[in-house]
Amino acid sequence: MLAAVRRDVAAVRERDPAARSSVEVVLCYPGLHALWGHRVAHRLWVGGHPLAARVLAAAVRVCTSVDIHPAATIGPGLFIDHATGVVIGETAEVGRDVTLYQGVTLGGTSLEAVKRHPTIGDRVTIGAGAKVLGPVTVGTGSRIGANAVVVRDVPPDSVVVGVPGQVIARSRPRSTSSVVDVDDALLPDLVGVTLGALQRQVDALEREMGGRARVPEIRPSESGVWKGEDFSI
Repeated sequence: MLAAVRRDVAAVRERDPAARSSVEVVLCYPGLHALWGHRVAHRLWVGGHPLAARVLAAAVRVCTSVDIHPAATIGPGLFIDHATGVVIGETAEVGRDVTLYQGVTLGGTSLEAVKRHPTIGDRVTIGAGAKVLGPVTVGTGSRIGANAVVVRDVPPDSVVVGVPGQVIARSRPRSTSSVVDVDDALLPDLVGVTLGALQRQVDALEREMGGRARVPEIRPSESGVWKGEDFSI
């Protein structure tokens, strides 16, 4: 138990640059408190005391704003950053060294008493506000972008963006020693890339047709800022 506690504290210090000391982490991180509370509740659950487990889980939710069902299976090294609004359902399974940000939901899509929540592989990062719904599997080393909605299986070493989530295979799989990638500004804009490709095709077709008169362009500048008077605010 002491080794598990030390690993939990080390996981926070490795993945949060705001953590200045182990004492600060132990006293001030609700995600860590929620994880510790869940471990006790889970022991009560598997030990045949479901009501006591649910009461403890409810108390932990009130104190930390993290809702973890006591039946959920969570591996070592989980880091819940900022914690507020995180929900992990009854049949969810979370692997080793997973990172969750605020507002993440590992939710179900069925009213049947079956496996209805996600299985999250090792070293997965799930961005703020993302939702992973149903008995889907997110493969090892994958990353779910902020506010993405995942409703189908994600292969290992993938990136998921958008609603519904679009899966992108990494060009270079991440190693077990890679630093957690948390910069959402680096995530690809699939819609923007697609629209840009279509615009270039239209431009090429118009040049082939002799440069016919065109309507005023509405497209972002090189800096990514849209200009035009057709946008009402």
